[in-house]
Amino acid sequence: MKDFYIKSKEDMEKAVEDFGILPFFSNNIKGFSIEENCDPKCYFDVQPGIWEWKGPIIQDLRCAYGKFFNKKAAFISRDWFYDFANYRRDGYDFDARVSDGLANYNEEFLYGIISSKHSMLSKTAKALGGYVKTHEKGKDAWEPRKGFDTTITSLQMKGYIIIIDFDYETDKNGNFYGWGIARYSTPEEFFGKTFAKRCYKRTPEESYKRLYRQIRKLTDADDYQIRKFLG
Repeated sequence: MKDFYIKSKEDMEKAVEDFGILPFFSNNIKGFSIEENCDPKCYFDVQPGIWEWKGPIIQDLRCAYGKFFNKKAAFISRDWFYDFANYRRDGYDFDARVSDGLANYNEEFLYGIISSKHSMLSKTAKALGGYVKTHEKGKDAWEPRKGFDTTITSLQMKGYIIIIDFDYETDKNGNFYGWGIARYSTPEEFFGKTFAKRCYKRTPEESYKRLYRQIRKLTDADDYQIRKFLG
């Protein structure tokens, strides 16, 4: 396993650059995560800390972040995300997936909301999609739509939606507080016009093999572990 230890934002940014694919949380490949290689003080003793570094790192490196592996969050560099998206999409852009009946209604509905803008906060997507309970009473009251978390995770796992930043509330002194609010976008929007051309230049099988070799190079994982990790 390639050695790294995180004590600062710069350490974390360098690790993402060096690895190209780096899970945030522990997973089935031992030691292959930021969580397992981070000074505990960076979680809550340092402000801003590990949670607040995520957004700036995404923006600085122009990398992808989201729930990509076994529904857990990871960073993927721009160069490696082309292969990740191609493999997970099985070569389909979203319109083609819909045309072939491979996207369910919930995915199509939520993707349509998020892709209608350059980017969108999770709370805005929930409001526009009716995932938030109305405070009205009487005949005009309605129950919220269910399944936001499941659907947004599915769209990230399939490479169609990524997190491009986190917004934080600030106090009167300009200090962050509370948990960051995810800002979603499509890779096509975030990475620009060349994304589709570079994403689909290989077959999904070729992209999978490249991802497999990269994980093999970075870690001590065996064949079973790598296949389970990649999904």
